[in-house]
Amino acid sequence: MAVAGALALNHHLLCFSNPRTVTWIPAKLNPQKRAYLSFTSCTSSSSSSTSPEANVQTAESCVNLGLSLFSKGRVKDALAQFETALTLDPNAMEAQAALYNKACCHAYRGEGKKAADCLRTALREYNLKFGTILNDPDLASFRALPEFKELQEEARLGGEDIGYSFQRDLKLIGEVQAPFRGVRRFFYVAFSAAAGISTFFTIPRLFRAIKGGDGAPDIWETAGNVAINVGGIIVLVLLFFWDNKKEEEQLAQISRDETLSRLPLRLSTNRVVELVQLRDTVRPVILAGSKETVSLAIKKAERFRTELLKRGVLLVPVIWGEGRAPQVEKKGFGSPSKTAATLPSIGEDFEKRTESITAKSRLKAEVRYKAEVVSPAEWERWIKDQQKSEGVTPGEDVYIILRLDGRVRRSGKGMPDWQQIVKELPAMEALLSKLER
Repeated sequence: MAVAGALALNHHLLCFSNPRTVTWIPAKLNPQKRAYLSFTSCTSSSSSSTSPEANVQTAESCVNLGLSLFSKGRVKDALAQFETALTLDPNAMEAQAALYNKACCHAYRGEGKKAADCLRTALREYNLKFGTILNDPDLASFRALPEFKELQEEARLGGEDIGYSFQRDLKLIGEVQAPFRGVRRFFYVAFSAAAGISTFFTIPRLFRAIKGGDGAPDIWETAGNVAINVGGIIVLVLLFFWDNKKEEEQLAQISRDETLSRLPLRLSTNRVVELVQLRDTVRPVILAGSKETVSLAIKKAERFRTELLKRGVLLVPVIWGEGRAPQVEKKGFGSPSKTAATLPSIGEDFEKRTESITAKSRLKAEVRYKAEVVSPAEWERWIKDQQKSEGVTPGEDVYIILRLDGRVRRSGKGMPDWQQIVKELPAMEALLSKLER
């Protein structure tokens, strides 16, 4: 389990053993990578010379013991230790760790609301980074729940208490994708101000023109100037609000893309990876629908299997309704070996390996024609969100073709025309595929 408290530090040394058996653990963390820390036992040594201070219960020792229990599958006991840690006057890092790992316990128990409350408090009061929630495989089951969607929406909107860093990251990505939005807004405001000032001085002239008399300006010319200024202000204000709406849609899409990149897949070799780890390697084609419809689409694709493989196509079938079955037992999450087999386990070590050319080649060799989704409910929720954003009724049969860089290339209702896809997608060795990366 990731220890969220350590995420605030780049190089922090933790000692959770008694003074006679000290073990120092350096935590070299990256915000984009999950932290894996080993914790030693907080119990005192069996030696008769152990000092009484070693038996004193602290927030640190409770977090340590809770993690040890959690790793053994004793989720209820671990939860009790994290709750105790919060009552022992923890410092900011200890409180963040206790809340975050308490949320992981609730997630394994299927208690979405309690997990969301813990994470919300950690985000609001202890500077937890939202990216940690997105990246941690231990929270995969929580990310499939409505409570996660609510929490993510709060973070995306970026209130004072929650999600500021997440919204900031989204805006940075948005600025890269639309670098001239700020310039456009500046001109909208500047030209609106200029038109407003001009209107301010023109309206008195219009009144004098309406009254007439000697020296009165021409009424038609003056009225035309006022109309142009007012019309310009209206157009510029509408453009400003239109640009704001487009930015909100873009940030929502970036948020969905980030969620998509963390969805887990099981390859033909039984290895579980996140979609982000397959970037530049394959073009996933998501087939979502009833079992009969998806099976028929896969059967039709067999005729074009060789050509699709040349284009890096990886079929990802998602059957509607499969995610409704409970993924987590209420009594706990079982033994560590069972947990590792049923939930994704993608850590810092694996991500470092996949960054090397050798590991990427190995991963590419493992990718075959079709992959299996690991968390059907999470996949189903993402697809339905994507359908809503494109004006499609959630739950309809759809296909979604992804680019090599992981973004959505195009989508459509029903199942795809494989012959058209073969014509549309360039081979992996082609120049267009290299540009797509």
